[in-house]
Amino acid sequence: MPDALENGLDRDRAEEISSIFHLLGEPNRLSILAACMTGPRSVNDLAGLTGMSPSLTSHHLRLLKAARLVRAKRQGKFVHYSVHDHH
Repeated sequence: MPDALENGLDRDRAEEISSIFHLLGEPNRLSILAACMTGPRSVNDLAGLTGMSPSLTSHHLRLLKAARLVRAKRQGKFVHYSVHDHH
């Protein structure tokens, strides 16, 4: 393997990127992220779009939020999720 520091990718960054790819390797999470790219969505909206239960959708959203791929914003009694960073 070429010198990672020479290419601007140290071991820690490589592991971080690898874990993101692993997280997005699950089709339901990838579908949720894609749906959030079109604008803020509630858990119920995402559950309906993906065909999952709201509780399973919430579980996947927790993982995506922990990885800082989505962010949550409370609006009244609802929480809407959107892509954290469009990059």
